[in-house]
Amino acid sequence: MVEIIQKGNPILRDLANKVAVDEITSLDIKKVIKDMKEALDNSKEGLAIAAPQIGISLRIFLISKKIFTIDENGNLLPKEEIGDINKYEDFVCINPEIIKQSKKTQWLTEGCLSVRGIYGKVERSEKVTVKAFNEEGEVFTRGASGLLAQTIQHENDHLYGVLFCDKAKDLERVDTSDG
Repeated sequence: MVEIIQKGNPILRDLANKVAVDEITSLDIKKVIKDMKEALDNSKEGLAIAAPQIGISLRIFLISKKIFTIDENGNLLPKEEIGDINKYEDFVCINPEIIKQSKKTQWLTEGCLSVRGIYGKVERSEKVTVKAFNEEGEVFTRGASGLLAQTIQHENDHLYGVLFCDKAKDLERVDTSDG
């Protein structure tokens, strides 16, 4: 099983490397994305993951389709609003660039799979537009607001070696153990 590396590992502080365009659809990149999905799926609280979090210094992040089942307050949407979760897909961004972000910001609570048990408030733009490649090597642009915009910004920070706790205020430790 792929492990999520924790704060203190130097790869989390590195500027992640771009994926060569002709490598995007390669078996190596498909394996990285598969490993990211596995690590994320094995984490109860995680909604997204960046390649550096599994020890791979590449500019890739993945947001779980679970994000589309949660409202702005982090609560599960009613089943009738969600419908079949399989109608959603994981959102994969390769070589992402945030090309636009709103001037309007808000302080939002965040945590991180690589900084377990610590939460704090981070100032994030309310809306962003990201340009990236998908798993098929196609360029796309997508606008986002709310939780999706926050998550895109959080994951994009990982690609620059920035952890949420570097920007956060009101940090607090929360017991996330199952015992």
